[in-house]
Order: sequence, then structure tokens, then C-alpha cells
Amino acid sequence: MIVDVRPKPALLAPPGKAVAGALKRLGFAQFQAVRQGKRFELEAAGPPTPEIEAAAREAAATVLSNPIIEDVVSVRFDQADDAAGRDPA
Repeated sequence: MIVDVRPKPALLAPPGKAVAGALKRLGFAQFQAVRQGKRFELEAAGPPTPEIEAAAREAAATVLSNPIIEDVVSVRFDQADDAAGRDPA
């Protein structure tokens, strides 16, 4: 499972501002803003199931993110689950 977390849009994000400034200085002026987040890769003991997906969503909301300052952007099965012959649904 892949879990993506980002700072809430209303919050100032110093790491993103630093990266945006570096991009501009290095000639990548087409990028005006950057939002830096976190990516978690969760490995389950068995094939993906609706129960595992629900547990990943609960972990994302309660452990992997700080709901005061971050949003869980996505929780999805990894392509490796498909490559291993597992059902991604």
C-alpha cells in the first residue's frame, strides 16, 4: 500500500518554499510553488483485501499523518501488488 500525506494548503510550508526558491535559482522558473509531503510504503502480510485497505486508511489518518496540519492525499495499492499477481481491488 502507498500512503501519501501533504501539509494542509492553508499552512506555510517552509521546505516547499525552499525547494521552489532553489528551482528558480537553478533555471526552473516554470515552477512557481512546491508542496513537499511524505510517502509511506506499507507491506501487508498477505494479498490486498478490503480489510487491509481499511486498516491502511485508518493508520494513515491516525498514525502516519498529523490531522491538525496534514491531509492524507491518497491510500492505494502499489503496482508491486499487481506484479505479484495479487488482485489490486
